[in-house]
Amino acid sequence: MVKIEKEIYETTINYIDNKGTGRAEVWRDTGQINPKKLKLNIPQTIPGEKVRVTVEQPDRRWARVFADEILIASPDRIEPQCPHFSLCGGCVFQHWNYSGQLKEKTNQVRKSFAAQGLDQELVNETIGTDSPWRYRNKMEFTFARDGSLGLHEQGNFRNVIDLKTCLIAGEETETTMLEVLDWAKTHQLSGYYKEKHEGLLRHLMVRQSYATGEVMLGLFATEPPTGALKEIADDLVERISSKFEQVKSLVWFVNNDWADRTQAEEQYVLAGRDYIYDEMSGYRYRLWFDTFFQTNPRQAERLVELAVEMAKPKATETMIDLFCGVGTFSLPFASRVKELIGVEIVEKSIESAIRNAEDNGIDNTHFITSDARRGFDQVIEKFGSPDLLMLDPPRSGAGGKVMRRIGRSQPNRIVYVSCNPESLAVDLKELLPFGYQIDQVQPVDLFPHTAHVETVVLMSRVDE
Repeated sequence: MVKIEKEIYETTINYIDNKGTGRAEVWRDTGQINPKKLKLNIPQTIPGEKVRVTVEQPDRRWARVFADEILIASPDRIEPQCPHFSLCGGCVFQHWNYSGQLKEKTNQVRKSFAAQGLDQELVNETIGTDSPWRYRNKMEFTFARDGSLGLHEQGNFRNVIDLKTCLIAGEETETTMLEVLDWAKTHQLSGYYKEKHEGLLRHLMVRQSYATGEVMLGLFATEPPTGALKEIADDLVERISSKFEQVKSLVWFVNNDWADRTQAEEQYVLAGRDYIYDEMSGYRYRLWFDTFFQTNPRQAERLVELAVEMAKPKATETMIDLFCGVGTFSLPFASRVKELIGVEIVEKSIESAIRNAEDNGIDNTHFITSDARRGFDQVIEKFGSPDLLMLDPPRSGAGGKVMRRIGRSQPNRIVYVSCNPESLAVDLKELLPFGYQIDQVQPVDLFPHTAHVETVVLMSRVDE
């Protein structure tokens, strides 16, 4: 069998997938009766652009390749600002002007609705931001085997890009990250090698409150900062405390799990406390390293405002907040309803939600630690059907069983906040047979230069 080494094609980008990658296809003449279709994933492209690509193994059904040349560029194409954009996986749309990004995000939501037979004309244009740079209040950086620090390469999770800057992270995040990197290199500390499960440093999490300015640094390592590492850890404390007075939490976490994520088996508070304070929509929150909190606080406040505006909560109503987390939506709504019950599977988040309600003087909330399905049944049994229900599930959505339970409970109004248009549309479709209609659909851009988009939806029960 003759091995085909590579082939060169010119093709046009048809659409962008949900990961922000351009999709195209070509027909190969293989010498047989029918030509063979080759599907191409081409990053950093825009629909309608004509590109030239080289495919190393064209005899496969699909290939991921970067464009050798943009033959016909989109009028929306711009020069990326970040020097790491061509490799780094943190952003995928820096080559696209911001108005073009917003149109694409609206298109993604509309396509997801159309795929489920929902009316895509209900989807409003995506609300953008005046500040599409330096917006993230939380970053998780990875240490490479050689001790360098950065983000994973686009399309190659095994490789880490040694970052010198990150334009979607806050400036304090960037400077503290570089200081930790300098500390690690000074002491010649090894990075983690996943394949062999060896090495010391795994991740660095930097979290900063936009409202209070407080910063949390979380260092994830395979060993505790004791014995020979104590002096090295003390040097880190000295460096950070002398240069960054806004760092109110410096914590060393031990993680020996095979999974490549920021989790902890033990924690050692090196300086300050193990949480920081943040504020949103006039409410104060305590954030720990694993607390879920919206990463773009300015746009997240707009998201909360939209949810409240759409729902029109009343002082006589009972409300359920499924997937309530630490109470990001619960507290603003609780101030406007008679009673609010929050359900969340993460016990630490429920503890935070209870504490956050107390810190803000809110006394009409009840929080339950449970998965959404069982927790919802408990709430209905104890409090009855709600007047208003809100849910903000993970990317996978709430799922059919939860949505059908919601439908059977017949709340008057439902507000669904989603970070995934595909699972959103699937979930919304489940409610239609229970007598609900979709009233408003508003996408909001919380993550400029990425393919992600948040969407707020209002559904109401149709009068019989």
